[in-house]
Formats: sequence, C-alpha cells, structure tokens
Amino acid sequence: MEKKEYAILAVIALATVALGVLTTSKPLWPFFVESTRQFLTTTAAMAWITWWALVIGFAIAGGVEAWTSDEKVSDLLEGHGFREIGYGSLFGFVSSSCSYSAIATAKNLFKKGGSAAATLGAFMFASTNLVIEIGIVIYLLLGWQFLVADVVGGFMLIGLMAFGFVYLTPDEVIEQARENIQDEGDSTVQDPVCGMEVDPEEADYSTEHDGQTYYFCSQSCKDSFDPEEANTTIREQATSLSGWKALADKQWSEWGMLWDEIAIGFIFAGLIAGFIPESVWTSVFSGPTFGLPVYVFWTAVLGAVIGVATFVCSVGNVPFGAVLYANGLPFGSVLSYIYADLIVPPIMDAYREYYGTKFAAILSGMIFVSAVLTGFVIHFIFLGAGVIPDPSSVQIAEVKIEMNYKMVLNVLATVFFLFLYWLHRSDSIGEEEHGEHAHTAD
Repeated sequence: MEKKEYAILAVIALATVALGVLTTSKPLWPFFVESTRQFLTTTAAMAWITWWALVIGFAIAGGVEAWTSDEKVSDLLEGHGFREIGYGSLFGFVSSSCSYSAIATAKNLFKKGGSAAATLGAFMFASTNLVIEIGIVIYLLLGWQFLVADVVGGFMLIGLMAFGFVYLTPDEVIEQARENIQDEGDSTVQDPVCGMEVDPEEADYSTEHDGQTYYFCSQSCKDSFDPEEANTTIREQATSLSGWKALADKQWSEWGMLWDEIAIGFIFAGLIAGFIPESVWTSVFSGPTFGLPVYVFWTAVLGAVIGVATFVCSVGNVPFGAVLYANGLPFGSVLSYIYADLIVPPIMDAYREYYGTKFAAILSGMIFVSAVLTGFVIHFIFLGAGVIPDPSSVQIAEVKIEMNYKMVLNVLATVFFLFLYWLHRSDSIGEEEHGEHAHTAD
C-alpha cells in the first residue's frame, strides 16, 4: 500500500475513535480505557485464531505456484463458455490471494488473448475471494455457513460477470480495452526461480537455454536456475530442498504483498469492536422497517460501499466483516462487503490506467452490482434453508492463551513459518543441489 492510502486509513481510524467518543453515554476516560482494552484484545484474538491458518494457506498457495506450470494458461481462457470460465476459476483458486497481484495477472492473461469473462471475471475474482487462505479464515471467524456462502456466491458472481461481459458490454469496448493494454508495451515475464514478474527490457540478468531466453530479478535467482527443473514432477519438487525453497520464496512474496492489509483488517476490526457503541449499530441496522427484502438490499449496497471505502482487500476484509456481522449487518450484506475488495479506489485507478476510463467504469460498476445482487440472493437462499448462523457465534471474543488445539496449531505453524523463512533467506541451497547433481554426473 502507498503512503497516501495509509494516510487515508489513519484518518478513518481517527474518525472511528471520534465517533465513539461523541456517541458514548459513558464517562469519557472510563470509555476510552475500556474501549482501548477491547480494541487490543479483539485484534490479538483474531490474529491468534487465524495465525496457523494463514501460515498453512500461504504455504499451500506457494507450493501450487512453485510446483506447477502456468504456461499457455491464456490459451485455455480465450473463449467465454463453461470450459473457459471453469479454467479461469480453477487457475484463480490456486493462484495468489493478493488483489493487486490478481489484477496484474488477469491483465496479462487478457492482454495475451484471454476473454474478459474468463480473465477479468472468473480468474480475477476467484484469485481473491475463492483462494484457500481466505476460505480458512472465513471458516474460523464466521463459520462454515459463510464459507459455503462465499463459494456458492462466488460462482454466482462469476456467472453475473460473465453474463455482463458477453451480453451487455459491446465487443468494441472490450477490444479497445485490450488495445489500451497492448499499447502500454510493458509485457512482463516470470522469473523461473522466484516467480516475480520481470520486464525483459529492463532485466539485468538473463540466460539462454535450448533457444529460449530466461529473465531473472536478481543474480541469486540466475545462479540458482536449473533448466532441467522445468520438467520435474510435483513429487520431485516436493521431495527436494530446492523445491521447498521455491515454495518458501513464493509464499514469502505473498506475505510481502499482503501482511499490511491483513494487519490493517485486524486493527480496524478491533477499533470498530472497541470504540463504536452498540447504540450506533442499533440505529444503523434498525431492522426491516420497509420489509426484509428492502432492508437486505439497502444493507447489501451499504456493505459494498463500506468495502470500497475501507481500502482493505482480500483476507484482510474478513476480520472486519466478522465485526460487522456481530453488530447487525445481515448475512448476505456481509458477503457483498467481502466481494467488493476488487473495487477499492487504488484498484479502480489501476483499471483506469490499464484499460482506459470507459472500460474501467464498466468493470468497476459491474463488480459493484454483482456483489450487491449476489449478497442479496444468497441471503434469501440461506434464509430459506434455515442455515444463517447466529451473530453471537462470530469469533471476536477476547484472546485467551490456553493449552488447547489452537496453541498446538499456532506453535507448529510458527516453527513451520520460521523454517520457510530460513529456506527463503538461504541462497546457497539451490547452488548446493546443483553441485551435487554435477558431481553425480561426473
């Protein structure tokens, strides 16, 4: 995130505290002390509950990216049928959970010929809202009902996006957006060692093998490159130290992109839970005055607006969503809030730079409308099935360090995290294995 975004979030945080101070009926000093205590304990509780899940989720995502090839993906996404939409959803599911990384990858797939429905609809959405780590965190904080709703609603939203691109958006507008990207002339390639996107024209490190040029982000990646590893199986990768180092490098890049947004999500959840009095929530979510459908619809719109205004996206949205649900935001409206992570202001500005103002407006508006409609429909599907959870079941309780399964999982996750960090920092691992292979060949 940029400094401007941090400044905006700081203003929102101060406004949250100020709102609590102005609306509380308690004496100011006791209110401030108690609210600060609740803010800190709620933030710590959510981090404690989800730490092991985040470590495992990022490791799985890193393994998928490091041990599988994404070559010719765009060729599989050229159409907008069920097959292409399915492939886009699958590739999104196993890719990065960072919204900024997702929109960049989707842009490249779209630029290389993938359809708007399969790349900007299926892939881009699935890679932020249907990935493993966000699913685990939703399950831990909000419950299995929200996890199922997130998946079912996710495919519904992808369907709405595909419908919008195929039947509502003129072909000439889509092709103009593709031309705008191609005019950028900033085609990037992937570093075969760490997976980072590299501009071939600016890359300082490259090598050729069998008539193909490989580009690297650093000298260490170039030194670690073994062209024979491109044909290794997943089993061979999973049983070699270099394969695990590749996983560690991938998952660390994920942490580098997302740690601040996850932390901000926990902090904002704690601030809202600690400083906003219950009377404020009661007045905002006063109940279905004009009937339940109207109430759910306008709160779904409100949820999407909150998602846009808070600047937090992907996994960082979930803790805040838990607080909103515990304080009265309806079930489906929370989903609308979570789904709006792809239209926060910085991302909408990126759409404008990538595709032009007209297509950016269409894309952003389509995501907003789809998020609202999906949340609205999913709410009544789950209401009819009688499986909407009680808001009191949401995991925002105060942190308690106890000798239970959570402690065991967190200790094991911490050890695993430190091991992966050591692998990531060890530049000699790849070189040692290459030396062993050379010695064996001799």
